[in-house]
Order: sequence, then C-alpha cells, then structure tokens
Amino acid sequence: MSEATLMRSGTRPVLRFERHLPKPVETVWRAVTDPTEMRTWFPTRIEIDEWNVGATLTHYFDEHDIDPLPGTVLDWDPPRWVSFTWATDTISFELTPAVDGGTIFVLTEELSANHAARNAAGWDACLDRLQLGVDRESWEPRFRRYVAAFEPILGHQDGPPEGYRAPEAIDALE
Repeated sequence: MSEATLMRSGTRPVLRFERHLPKPVETVWRAVTDPTEMRTWFPTRIEIDEWNVGATLTHYFDEHDIDPLPGTVLDWDPPRWVSFTWATDTISFELTPAVDGGTIFVLTEELSANHAARNAAGWDACLDRLQLGVDRESWEPRFRRYVAAFEPILGHQDGPPEGYRAPEAIDALE
C-alpha cells in the first residue's frame, strides 16, 4: 500500500501520493482526465465542458447527500500535468513515463489541516481503484492510521463530512 506523504506548502498541508501504473502515459492521462473514465476511481462525478486553464468544473457526490462543489482548472499541460480546485482545496495530477513503459502517477492535494486524515484515507481508496481496480481495505482503518500519524502534527482531524454514507465494509485483500 502506498501511504500519503504529508508536506507543507505555505500555511496549508499538502498530501502527496505516488503510484506506479502499468499502462502508458496516454492511457493513464485519459483515465485521470476523461470524466467518464474518472467515474471508475475518482470520488466525484465531474462535469466540465473542456479541460483548459480557467475552465469551471463541478464536483457531484452522487452517492452521498453532499452539495456539489465548484472547481476551476488552474494548470493544463497534457499529458503531463493538470491542477484544479475542489472548493478551497487544490488537486494536481502529474504523469511521468516509467522505464518499464508504465506511468508514475503523482496526486497532490493542498487542503485544510483538519481534513488531512479523512482525505488521505479517501485518496488511498481511490488510487487503489485506479491502480488495481478494487479497494484493498475499507476507509475506516485507513482513516485511523492517518489520524494517528497526522494528529500530532496538524491537530484534530475531522471524520467524514456530513451527508457521507459509508459503503459496505470491504475485507482487506490478502
């Protein structure tokens, strides 16, 4: 399992995840920017007319009773880099060719300190779906590990947002 690295960028923490994906950059780029393909791994349904700097997008939480969140594309450099907002957070995807023909995929999120553990647990699950096609474990154990790691550094960690409905428990894969 690839755990999040906690970094600082100015006054806000940044979560960083790195995963090796066995597919070439062009294939991964489609998976991480095509709204239809994103539905298999990304936590929201994204509506966007066209990816380009300044474009607006909306994040919809179809499975939860959470209001949609606005977003804006900040950077767009296909097939290497995209950065966009998720309400007040900034999410970036960086793709680099791996020597084996696959892709090194780096996801970062600049966010509020009290949301670090919950979002890290969520991204872990999302990236499992992108990399493996399945979740390796449920959100709760991931969240507890991140709370233990981040609370001494960042202070109190909030649980899931109001309106979040936890999916059925998933047994860890062996």
